[in-house]
Amino acid sequence: MSQVKMRPGDLLNENGELIECGYATKLLRNYDRKAIKAKKWRIKEWDYYLVTNDDFGIAFTIADNGYMGLISASFLDFKKRTERTISPMVVMPMGKMHMPPTSETGDVHFENKKVELSYYHEEGGRRLVLNMPNFENGFPLIADILLTDIPEDSMVIATPFKEDPKAFYYNQKIVGMRAQGLIIHQGVEIEVNPEKTFGILDWGRGVWTYENTWYWGAGNGLIDGKVFGFNIGYGFGDTSAATENMIFYEGKAHKFEGIEFQIPKTADGKDDFMKPWKFVSTDGRFNANFTPILDRASLTSLVVIESDQHQVFGYFNGNAILDDGTVIQMKDFLGFAEKVRNKW
Repeated sequence: MSQVKMRPGDLLNENGELIECGYATKLLRNYDRKAIKAKKWRIKEWDYYLVTNDDFGIAFTIADNGYMGLISASFLDFKKRTERTISPMVVMPMGKMHMPPTSETGDVHFENKKVELSYYHEEGGRRLVLNMPNFENGFPLIADILLTDIPEDSMVIATPFKEDPKAFYYNQKIVGMRAQGLIIHQGVEIEVNPEKTFGILDWGRGVWTYENTWYWGAGNGLIDGKVFGFNIGYGFGDTSAATENMIFYEGKAHKFEGIEFQIPKTADGKDDFMKPWKFVSTDGRFNANFTPILDRASLTSLVVIESDQHQVFGYFNGNAILDDGTVIQMKDFLGFAEKVRNKW
């Protein structure tokens, strides 16, 4: 398939429709919430950060999803294969969370009795600060993490939805940031070592259709001393103009085409998330087996709102091929893959 590269300019036209669909390695198109012509309650805006190494992971979400906001924190123990997620909800934020129109500037802050979470831009990086007083067993989850070495390239995609010309998804994934700082979990201080700990940003802005299912996977770390990462996925609208599949090596993006998440099934046809998966790209540039170790599962069902999420962490074994034909071998490379079904 042909992959359309986006050019600089505004994201939406006067009718609130995407001017151009495609991919880029930077935020070339200007997102303006005021240019959206859909109902306010249908607008979805979020910043999700995931910081991992081979021992643990921590994730942060600030999301303004129109009629519902979400402030979420997760701690994942990959050695014990346990996870804990707390996600206080905010009723009808409708833009009051003031999510920035770009990931490159602007800070985000939320505070109430249950949680205080902030994202700050600083010289040379971005800082994530969390205080969730009652996270687990009466202990707080506290974190102060600085993400540095922001890679030159990222995955950026503007995707329409066939069902609605005013629906769209504008998304950036930054993969391979180094992380340093401190986490306090269950009363224990954990040093975040930048030599082996890396961060991913999922920055999303858009208007979504009511019912959809998406697949997303990513990972970052070191292979032979070089920073390597990947972003794979589909289901975020009509990706006929471009996919979001990219390999990242030493800060540079290497684009490839389509991919299939082959999730095993149980005898009655349901997804068996903790059995080994396969990932097969249409152009042969990303192929891997995936051995799950932890399923961060969440099911929300509130009359007309439903979200069934399985973010599965595990180890990738396979290969990724760069633009110049160099083959990168992944061996027990930590990452995740998820399937999310939403009615929202």
